Amino acid sequence: MVQTEDLRAGFAERLKKAMADKGLPEWGAGARLAKITGVTPKATSKWLNGEAVPGPANLLAIAEELCVRREWLEYGEGLPQAIDNAELVPQPSRYYRFPVVSSVVAGGWGDAIQAYEPGAEDRFEKTDTKVKGPAFWLEVEGDSMTSLSGPSIPEGMLILVDTGIEPQPGHLVVAKLDTEEKATFKKLVQDGGKLYLKPLNTGYNPIEINGNCRIIGVVREAKMKLL
Repeated sequence: MVQTEDLRAGFAERLKKAMADKGLPEWGAGARLAKITGVTPKATSKWLNGEAVPGPANLLAIAEELCVRREWLEYGEGLPQAIDNAELVPQPSRYYRFPVVSSVVAGGWGDAIQAYEPGAEDRFEKTDTKVKGPAFWLEVEGDSMTSLSGPSIPEGMLILVDTGIEPQPGHLVVAKLDTEEKATFKKLVQDGGKLYLKPLNTGYNPIEINGNCRIIGVVREAKMKLL
């Protein structure tokens, strides 16, 4: 009896540690486990409180979601993660695919992003970034976002544009002119009560926002593919 209680308590302790290492808050842990396994929150609360241990199928589902070994989670055997001749870097548990729809000028105003029909795209890129709204990738053209110091996004990089985030000063954004089919990629800044689209390259001048454009989306990620 004591051995069984120790097994349950040890499992609960390792389960909480694995969730914390994954960056999951303790609040709402039961609901998340219920979503992973398909059981009731009442059942998952027993796991977290050391009153019960899940069955083999649920143990495996939890271990895979938390990126730990099932044997370690259930019995405390070995290390939490498998080691294969080198220390493994924790990998994202989920990836998302978004289309590369066009390019955007980092300089003045270039040809605007063209609308696209779902299914018409022929190129996609993956990310582990969980966006807030419809999103897409753009390829950067020009050097106005290339900086000698601090953040720099040179020509050829891909940027992930999230249309579901409210733009705030300090965000990198893609903006489009209202009067023309022109768009640009800049940093949104506020100075003296006015908003500007500011290049990271100090060789370019900021563009004042005076009702002449709208923000299409906020840039969440940038990456470069060499080949």
